[in-house]
Amino acid sequence: MVIKEIFMKRAIQIATNGLGNTYPNPLVGCVIEKNGLIISEGWHYKCGEEHAEAKAINKIKDNSLFIKSTLYVTLEPCTHIGKTPPCVDLIIKKKIPTVIIGSKDPFIKNGIGIKKLKRYGIKVIENYLYDKCRIINKRFFTFYEKKRPFIILKWAQSYDGFMALNKKKWISNIYSRQLVHKWRSEENSILIGRKTVLIDNPKLNIRKWYGKNPIRIILDRKLSIPNNYNIFDGLQNTIVFTEKNVSEKKKKIEFIKICFDKTILEQILFFLSKKKIQSIIVEGGKKTLDSFIKSNIWDECRIFISDTVFNNGLNAPVINKKIILQEKIDNDTLIIKSF
Repeated sequence: MVIKEIFMKRAIQIATNGLGNTYPNPLVGCVIEKNGLIISEGWHYKCGEEHAEAKAINKIKDNSLFIKSTLYVTLEPCTHIGKTPPCVDLIIKKKIPTVIIGSKDPFIKNGIGIKKLKRYGIKVIENYLYDKCRIINKRFFTFYEKKRPFIILKWAQSYDGFMALNKKKWISNIYSRQLVHKWRSEENSILIGRKTVLIDNPKLNIRKWYGKNPIRIILDRKLSIPNNYNIFDGLQNTIVFTEKNVSEKKKKIEFIKICFDKTILEQILFFLSKKKIQSIIVEGGKKTLDSFIKSNIWDECRIFISDTVFNNGLNAPVINKKIILQEKIDNDTLIIKSF
């Protein structure tokens, strides 16, 4: 048997097809190979549907094809019974002789899925292309290992490093703004502060893309945002953190009382982790972004840099971390940094 990167890379590639749909489950891709050819593949479409391994296995009707085959999967096969049966049991039933696993599942204690496969005589190779398999599930791993959501900071700035104060003036171009809506569809929630709401009156939805709207998270210490603003339209789930007691009930709006002190981020993240929210995009404003940066509580930042020069304005946040991606989007430059 020869292990080939191309098969795991294909599993990784198809796993990302589920981005934005599988929550709370991870992204998983599976490829079944025999004699150097892919005989089946599958990925997890969304929560409640078949897992990647089951999709790939169940496409094969001739059980003799599993003889001398190799199953590549990006994440350790599941052992628990939930909305779908355990994938480990299906692999054992089909007598697949070799399983190549990209990374262990932090949700499965002590690698019992891997141990069970080995107990039934299946050859298991672990942590194959581990870093690549892990990065596609950065939200899932962060949530279970750090007990908080994966945090993405996002903003746009001028070429000379300023953020706009004029709400009628866009910094980024239309293509960048559409990309932001795509990003929103991929994450569980989106967070902004009170000033940004009052200045922009944003909807924080994905009207320029398709998929699921994120949960809106608003910081409003004194509850000073008027009721006629878009965040109170009742069209998507919204959480408002405040120091006020609120007895009033509004459609799809949840008011959470916290202390607006130096522990505010810890309080917010603790609550969101209890709600099983695995990811957040923080879109501003500057004070809110800076609070995450100064506390070193973030995982990734995405910055759009326009070719426009402002000469003055509000200084954009500064993060001195490594650039993991830089690309042009028409006249904008997108820079992504990792903590």
